[in-house]
Amino acid sequence: MPNVTRGDRFGGLLTYLAGEGRANEHTEPHLVNGDAATFTMYGDGELDRATALAIAADLDEPRTAFGVEVNGGHVWHCSLAIKAEDGQLSDEQWAAIAQDFVDEMGFTATSGKADCRWVAVRHGLSKAGNDHIHIAVNLVREDGTKASIHNDYSRAQKVAGELEKRYGLTVLRSRGAGIGERGEKPAERATAGRMGAAEVASVRLERAVRAAAGASLDEGEFVRRLHQGGFIVRPRFANGRDDVVTGYSVALRPQPGVPIVWYGGGRLARDLTLTRLREGWPDNVTSAQHAVDEWRATWRNPMKYTAQHPGRETQAPTPDVWHEHTQQVIALREQLRSIPVDDRATWAIVAKETSAAFAAWSERLEPTPGPLADASRALARSAQIRAHQVRPRPSGMASAAGAAMLFAMAAKGGQGTAAEALLFRQIMKTAQALHGMYQASTDALEAARIRDVLGAKLDAVRERLPQLQGAITSAPADPRAAEAARIAQAGQTPMRAPGSPVRQPLDPQRPHTNVTPTERGGHER
Repeated sequence: MPNVTRGDRFGGLLTYLAGEGRANEHTEPHLVNGDAATFTMYGDGELDRATALAIAADLDEPRTAFGVEVNGGHVWHCSLAIKAEDGQLSDEQWAAIAQDFVDEMGFTATSGKADCRWVAVRHGLSKAGNDHIHIAVNLVREDGTKASIHNDYSRAQKVAGELEKRYGLTVLRSRGAGIGERGEKPAERATAGRMGAAEVASVRLERAVRAAAGASLDEGEFVRRLHQGGFIVRPRFANGRDDVVTGYSVALRPQPGVPIVWYGGGRLARDLTLTRLREGWPDNVTSAQHAVDEWRATWRNPMKYTAQHPGRETQAPTPDVWHEHTQQVIALREQLRSIPVDDRATWAIVAKETSAAFAAWSERLEPTPGPLADASRALARSAQIRAHQVRPRPSGMASAAGAAMLFAMAAKGGQGTAAEALLFRQIMKTAQALHGMYQASTDALEAARIRDVLGAKLDAVRERLPQLQGAITSAPADPRAAEAARIAQAGQTPMRAPGSPVRQPLDPQRPHTNVTPTERGGHER
């Protein structure tokens, strides 16, 4: 799992890697590999601040000697991590992986060009228990030319996938299957830690957007539900227009004195772009105009938005509505029996709707992310397919979208009802069908992941409904009867949220070699 960043201070990066870490998680920092001269000179022993600064100065020498500047920074940094279940590798294994990685990224003489100076640092497990290394590369080569970093993030992902297979490591499913699961950035984790948040902002916002989108009948309702949930959202208009919305950004409401950090829908998840969300909403003149009205209202001042066309998000659903949407989920579950396991487009629709239902109930019941949030996130992975794989909903196919709306309107904090219990039972069975699909398609890792969240993690949710077990195990044919039973059970228990080469001196007067127009011109991306 590579994470690529850029900068211009080798000293800052190396002293951080040799230091204690943000949470004192760094232990025994040391080099496992590097360019031949640097590793020979500094490869023995644990790194301290003085040694880190000496390495930084040595790595920086080509840039300072030739006076070359690189737009965006000449310090290229990438962390390579393996899954916690893969255990820990030896220094020798990491050394081989690091060498293969820099070779295949084109930073060494194997590219036919001069070497870049680089090191690979290892300093123990991450807070999440992942074994990893950090690779730092000077983008100014030994002869003063610049290394190309065109599409470096995509290249790093591709190379990492090849190395995972080569070294028998767990292949990151989102890469191997071509799905768009977004990673957490170190800066996000650091911010969450400072704020005392249980999760990074992007994960929190992904769940909120998924819940709001799944619960909404149209685009205008989506905007209103996000604001109703305590979030702020703004549109991206087409150039020179204020009546054509091409995208959106969403953010947590900031604390006093803290800047707003906006996230585009596509940054949260591939299926949460406005283009993809619109695939599930009607396209007519009235709904389009109402959506523009809501977008304009939030664009003027997101913090003081007032709904322009309040709708069903302000109304409690009736027993008839519970009955209608529960029957839809039951019908969908029956139809899934005939959906081929290789029909990824249709299964992605089901996964998206089911994930939204769990997300919406999590928003209502869980003050901090719990089993419902975990279930939503696990199922959302199945909805991440590429745009060319997307297909319209099959004609006549039932929908689970109403479940998100109903759970979004459930009693805040959770007052369990028989109707909720029955719908929850049907949503669980739909999620279990997704698990069965992965088993049948021989994707054991994803099947195990879904089994985990549907089993142990959701036991706590089942336990919150002790007096409704009868409704869950012997569901009445008509949920309206269950709703009537709830009214009679006025005293029910409330739900609770849970060989030593020597480097020759550099000569800036030596003619440069292998200089391409792109490298010389400084166009980095």
